[in-house]
Amino acid sequence: MSSATDSAEQRFRAAFERLKADNPSVLPRGTPVSQNNVAKEAGTDPTALRKARYPTLIREIQTWVKLAGQEQAKRKQRQQRQKQNRESLTQQIKRLTIQRDKAQSQLVGAHRQMLELLQEKARLQSRLDELLPPPTPLRA
Repeated sequence: MSSATDSAEQRFRAAFERLKADNPSVLPRGTPVSQNNVAKEAGTDPTALRKARYPTLIREIQTWVKLAGQEQAKRKQRQQRQKQNRESLTQQIKRLTIQRDKAQSQLVGAHRQMLELLQEKARLQSRLDELLPPPTPLRA
């Protein structure tokens, strides 16, 4: 291999490492790692990074992309589970709020009924006192 090929491969590897670290110098941050983007980050045409010329590097890029895709799928599943848990908790909060409101309503109703019964008892006691006056204490 000539030194030009070695330096080109070094540029591609450096570009690959910068993209993996999300610290590119040519492309914008957040650019996904791909064979074309590695070539662009290295400052060359995407067709310059050929499998015939750099088979090991191409395999490394493809492996990294595959593993990163699997990691992203796992992250997506985790986020989906968290979203479902949040929705479940939100529904539980709604259900418990309805249950609390119903219990408060029943409590207010019971208090009202108790006041009505106390008023009725007082009214009946006063009528009873009118009809049968309380006994007077004996004086000696």
